[in-house]
Amino acid sequence: MKWSVFLPYLAVTAGVTYLIRMLPMTLFRKEIKSRFIRSFLTYIPYTVLGAMTFPDVLYSTGDMRTAICGVAVAVILAWRGRSLLTVALAACCAVALAQGALLLF
Repeated sequence: MKWSVFLPYLAVTAGVTYLIRMLPMTLFRKEIKSRFIRSFLTYIPYTVLGAMTFPDVLYSTGDMRTAICGVAVAVILAWRGRSLLTVALAACCAVALAQGALLLF
């Protein structure tokens, strides 16, 4: 590792992280009263988490078809209000069955 490369990367990362946390506190000193903006800000963490994890889910099995089977089962069960453990186990089982079916053909 070269310190001449690492230290600028570290400084930029620290600066961006600090700005992301500091700017909202300085810009929005009063309580946000708009229902639209409050609901928008409420869903930001879920959106970012989904955007970070969804592509990895599709490429985790090595075959897009089996991954889509798992995602479909997970979405259906989550939509019906099942628990996270139930959704995760059912999606894993769906992927395993889909991979087994692909091996047969």
